[in-house]
Amino acid sequence: MRLYHGSTLIVDKPRIIAVEQGRDFGNGFYTTDIKEQALRWALRKAKIALRRGLTAKAVVSIYDFDEAHYRDVKVIHFPEPSAEWLKMVCACRSNSAYSHGYDMVTGKIANDNVGETVSYVVQGIMRPEDALEKLKFEQINNQVCFSTEKALSFLRYITCEELS
Repeated sequence: MRLYHGSTLIVDKPRIIAVEQGRDFGNGFYTTDIKEQALRWALRKAKIALRRGLTAKAVVSIYDFDEAHYRDVKVIHFPEPSAEWLKMVCACRSNSAYSHGYDMVTGKIANDNVGETVSYVVQGIMRPEDALEKLKFEQINNQVCFSTEKALSFLRYITCEELS
């Protein structure tokens, strides 16, 4: 499976990033199987850097992950938003110390529109079942989170594309 990571740097040696609250699947190295999504993320990061007075290029790093390695790691797949997906996203976004116990998580990304809905659930403003009903109408992209070094060891860097 071809995977992509959007950044302002060439990431030829991916690593697990410990982050503040707000990541859908907690700490990890995030990729997507949608090249255009990684490109948009890289361009967004480059624009943020420019606003801070830094020079930065948008870079999409490209990887290969042999899906046969799913048998070597503890992985959970969320092909569509579900109650279990929403529960994990809410837990990870509201508690930076939360650990889901998986080496990898694949699933839908809580983009800005989806993230707003998730935040309503976290705040208790919206019931999870209502949120899932609303999310049926959203165009939601994919993400693959490598949550452990074990999982990350199976990700192979191929090349990158720098954009100006």
